[in-house]
Amino acid sequence: MATQAIAAPVIGALGRDMRWVEEHNTRLLAEQRRGRRGPTPEALFTKRIDNSRLVKANDPSRGREMRSFGYAMAFLLSLVMVYGWQHFSAIECGYKLETARQQMQTLEEQNRELRLTEAQLADPSRIDSMAKNLGLAAPHPGQVVQPSANLDQAGAAVMAASHPPVPDVH
Repeated sequence: MATQAIAAPVIGALGRDMRWVEEHNTRLLAEQRRGRRGPTPEALFTKRIDNSRLVKANDPSRGREMRSFGYAMAFLLSLVMVYGWQHFSAIECGYKLETARQQMQTLEEQNRELRLTEAQLADPSRIDSMAKNLGLAAPHPGQVVQPSANLDQAGAAVMAASHPPVPDVH
């Protein structure tokens, strides 16, 4: 009961303080609303700054850092360029190799076709039938001259006209 008697005046004092805080907040909110009715005025002022009299101090350590950075970047760039050159050279060699392979295949195919054509043209039965169509016949004995027999003692060739002409036998 004693605690209730002490607590009542404290609560009454807090209630008055709470009402005062609420009234104060309400007044501040109303003032803020009145202030916000129009656009917020903004003023921009330009200030001209003259830096023409400033002189930059030379920093030797910064210069060394920038030189070493430049050398490192140049080295890396050269490595990238060498790698790119090798890479594109390898690609170019691959294209050349593929072109050479295709050309080789084409030439092998042409060679096969030419050998087949040669075999067809060199067929003895074909040659014999063409000779008969042209009116040619097998040679008679004595018409065939061996090349080794046409050489004289000095090794010079003997003219074919030295043999008597062969009569046409049909």
